[in-house]
Amino acid sequence: MATKAEIKLLNSHIKYKIRTGDKVIIIAGKDKGQAGFVAAVAPKEQKVIVLQDNPENPEQPIPLNAVIKHRKAKTQGEKSARFKMPAAIHISNVMVIDPKTGEGTRVGRRKEGEKLVRYAKKSGETIKDTPNIVKKD
Repeated sequence: MATKAEIKLLNSHIKYKIRTGDKVIIIAGKDKGQAGFVAAVAPKEQKVIVLQDNPENPEQPIPLNAVIKHRKAKTQGEKSARFKMPAAIHISNVMVIDPKTGEGTRVGRRKEGEKLVRYAKKSGETIKDTPNIVKKD
């Protein structure tokens, strides 16, 4: 049986300041200093998947914090393969890029009129919400 504190923790809704489509910089880990955009957010695990734009092939972005997976050949005519797959990175290891200076910044919330908006704490500039990334089938 779960205690009251555990139930309260499970039911609490944490609103993160990083959203899908945000431009971020990785501040810790093997890809420290790399910039990219958030492709997915997993709030329960507190993790994000960060991709980087690919100038050669815009339809296939480069994964940051990538891991190499191996696939064994199943038939004789098939070849074994190694491919890069994006791995999730903890939300505390990325910072939103300030739209004015281009550096990492913390994010705050403030009311502008009737709406609650996010803003960069370094410059005070409002962070525009980017439309969600839609995957093509």
